[in-house]
Amino acid sequence: MTETISTEQVVTELRKSLAENPGCAMTHYNLGIALIKLHQWDDAAVEFVAAIAESPELAEAYINLSGICFHNGEMEKGIELCRKVIAFRADYAVPYGNIGFAYLQMGEIDQAVGMLEKAVQKDPMFVQALSDLGSAYLRQGKIEESVAHSKKAIEIAPRFAVAHNNLAVAYLQMGDPAKATEHCEKALEYGYEVHPAFLEELEVLRNSVGHA
Repeated sequence: MTETISTEQVVTELRKSLAENPGCAMTHYNLGIALIKLHQWDDAAVEFVAAIAESPELAEAYINLSGICFHNGEMEKGIELCRKVIAFRADYAVPYGNIGFAYLQMGEIDQAVGMLEKAVQKDPMFVQALSDLGSAYLRQGKIEESVAHSKKAIEIAPRFAVAHNNLAVAYLQMGDPAKATEHCEKALEYGYEVHPAFLEELEVLRNSVGHA
């Protein structure tokens, strides 16, 4: 029988390893990942910085560090870290997707679309980028494009809640309450907190169609 090792135990073992070999970039990186699982964001950031210092082209360390920046609301700092990855690993889709996500959060929709389109070009199976692109197209009023990308996202990951919410919003705007309801229910089932105002608007449309 295999004994399950807790994340706390993993952290302890990795710290022991670093005490013996403090210059190992991958040990710093793995410790950072373990600390993220424990929601110890600041300590994780320290380990990713240390990993980068030992291995300046360890792309995943930059990406995880940028994720912590985004979590802390430091969008520009996170974008800068992702751009550093692009400078030495231009074919890697994730930094483009992360920058696109950041611009989306900042309300810079055109810039978000540009980066997210690059992410999807580099990795057509990049679910998060497909879903974010669906969100960005919605905000541009490009409903058909939003539906196409959100559908592709849930073809790859059927339980991806944000993509279902995108489809619910798109179908509501298209005047299709049945499809909007279907995807709204799936978004809720898979853990998305659908905005109450949207639920009210959907109910109004259902009632108006029902009485037409």
